[in-house]
Amino acid sequence: MAKLKIKKGDLVQVITGGRPEKGGDRGKQGKVLAVYPETNRVLVEGVRRVTRHRKATPAGPGGIEHVEAPIHISNVQLVDPETKKPTRVGYRVDEQERGGRMRAVRIRYSKRSGKDI
Repeated sequence: MAKLKIKKGDLVQVITGGRPEKGGDRGKQGKVLAVYPETNRVLVEGVRRVTRHRKATPAGPGGIEHVEAPIHISNVQLVDPETKKPTRVGYRVDEQERGGRMRAVRIRYSKRSGKDI
């Protein structure tokens, strides 16, 4: 299982997946709802909406509903908080004091603007 550079709550943009005029999701931005590191997929709000046919149960009515489906992490890119454009993510190691002693802390930053994320 690899370390992923995208986390829950990040704003991401879809960089592949069909032209918008053809019904694709390329260019759409949305918030990450969940991250699945074991399959390298993320669930993005408003992206890759699929139709689910639910059977009626005592807990609730059935019907057709539209929900988001996971998308591969290589198809999305983090949005730079300053320029609102897609950017690559880098890590910088800083020393911070915790509990009375110095510890190394990894900080994510935007390679486009150099700002911390």
